[in-house]
Amino acid sequence: MFYTYIIYSPSIDQYYTGYTSHTVEERLRRHNAGSSSSTKAGIPWTIKYVKSFEAKSEAIKWENFIKRQKSRRFIERLIHSEENEWA
Repeated sequence: MFYTYIIYSPSIDQYYTGYTSHTVEERLRRHNAGSSSSTKAGIPWTIKYVKSFEAKSEAIKWENFIKRQKSRRFIERLIHSEENEWA
């Protein structure tokens, strides 16, 4: 399985979207350990949204679609939607 996820940092009030082939919890642990330069400044992060896919290409497509929206409102609607597997 592959996962597209959105994490949130209250310290910088920012969302980050990514995908992983590992568990989302493992990926979050790595973000919070500072292993990603893109998210290091926002530690600690919390998981807000998860959607699973069987194909890596689909997870990447969904990640890129979310990022292309460039919209906090869009992300917050996703977080509160029925498709959010984390909710």
